[in-house]
Amino acid sequence: MEILRMCVVCRQMHDKRDLLRIVKDKENNISIDKTGKQNGRGAYVCKSEECISKLIRQKTLNKVFKMNIGEEIYKKLGEEILG
Repeated sequence: MEILRMCVVCRQMHDKRDLLRIVKDKENNISIDKTGKQNGRGAYVCKSEECISKLIRQKTLNKVFKMNIGEEIYKKLGEEILG
Protein backbone atom coordinates (compact mmCIF):
# COMPACT_ATOMS: atom_id res chain seq x y z
CA MET A 1 0.00 0.00 0.00
CA GLU A 2 1.49 3.33 -1.00
CA ILE A 3 1.34 6.34 1.28
CA LEU A 4 0.20 9.44 -0.61
CA ARG A 5 1.17 13.01 0.22
CA MET A 6 0.39 16.30 -1.51
CA CYS A 7 3.07 18.55 -2.98
CA VAL A 8 2.70 22.01 -1.39
CA VAL A 9 3.51 23.65 -4.74
CA CYS A 10 1.59 21.84 -7.50
CA ARG A 11 -1.01 20.28 -5.14
CA GLN A 12 -0.68 16.87 -6.84
CA MET A 13 -0.84 13.65 -4.83
CA HIS A 14 2.27 11.47 -5.05
CA ASP A 15 3.74 8.47 -3.29
CA LYS A 16 5.61 9.68 -0.19
CA ARG A 17 8.90 8.18 -1.51
CA ASP A 18 8.70 10.38 -4.64
CA LEU A 19 8.62 13.62 -2.63
CA LEU A 20 11.13 15.63 -0.61
CA ARG A 21 10.16 16.35 3.00
CA ILE A 22 11.09 19.70 4.51
CA VAL A 23 10.73 19.90 8.28
CA LYS A 24 10.26 22.67 10.84
CA ASP A 25 11.27 21.49 14.32
CA LYS A 26 10.26 22.86 17.74
CA GLU A 27 13.07 25.45 17.60
CA ASN A 28 11.74 26.66 14.19
CA ASN A 29 14.77 25.27 12.35
CA ILE A 30 14.06 24.35 8.74
CA SER A 31 15.84 21.36 7.22
CA ILE A 32 15.52 18.69 4.54
CA ASP A 33 14.43 15.38 6.03
CA LYS A 34 16.30 12.72 4.07
CA THR A 35 14.99 9.88 6.30
CA GLY A 36 11.32 10.92 6.28
CA LYS A 37 11.20 10.30 10.04
CA GLN A 38 12.49 13.54 11.58
CA ASN A 39 10.35 15.07 14.32
CA GLY A 40 8.45 18.22 13.46
CA ARG A 41 5.97 19.65 11.00
CA GLY A 42 6.64 18.36 7.50
CA ALA A 43 5.91 19.81 4.09
CA TYR A 44 6.27 17.73 0.94
CA VAL A 45 7.46 18.97 -2.43
CA CYS A 46 8.00 17.18 -5.76
CA LYS A 47 11.59 16.40 -6.64
CA SER A 48 11.08 18.23 -9.94
CA GLU A 49 13.21 21.29 -10.58
CA GLU A 50 10.06 23.21 -11.55
CA CYS A 51 8.30 22.67 -8.20
CA ILE A 52 11.44 23.33 -6.15
CA SER A 53 12.18 26.55 -8.05
CA LYS A 54 8.59 27.68 -7.58
CA LEU A 55 8.75 26.83 -3.85
CA ILE A 56 11.79 29.10 -3.47
CA ARG A 57 10.53 31.86 -5.78
CA GLN A 58 7.05 32.09 -4.21
CA LYS A 59 8.31 31.48 -0.66
CA THR A 60 5.66 28.79 -0.20
CA LEU A 61 7.12 27.57 3.10
CA ASN A 62 6.18 30.89 4.74
CA LYS A 63 2.51 29.97 4.26
CA VAL A 64 2.90 26.27 5.03
CA PHE A 65 4.76 26.79 8.31
CA LYS A 66 2.92 30.04 9.20
CA MET A 67 6.15 31.94 9.86
CA ASN A 68 8.58 34.21 8.05
CA ILE A 69 11.45 32.20 6.63
CA GLY A 70 14.63 34.08 5.79
CA GLU A 71 16.14 34.35 2.34
CA GLU A 72 19.28 32.50 3.49
CA ILE A 73 17.23 29.40 4.35
CA TYR A 74 15.61 29.36 0.91
CA LYS A 75 19.05 29.84 -0.65
CA LYS A 76 20.45 26.94 1.40
CA LEU A 77 17.52 24.70 0.43
CA GLY A 78 18.00 25.59 -3.21
CA GLU A 79 21.69 24.73 -3.06
CA GLU A 80 21.05 21.45 -1.26
CA ILE A 81 18.24 20.32 -3.55
CA LEU A 82 19.16 21.72 -6.95
CA GLY A 83 22.91 21.50 -6.49
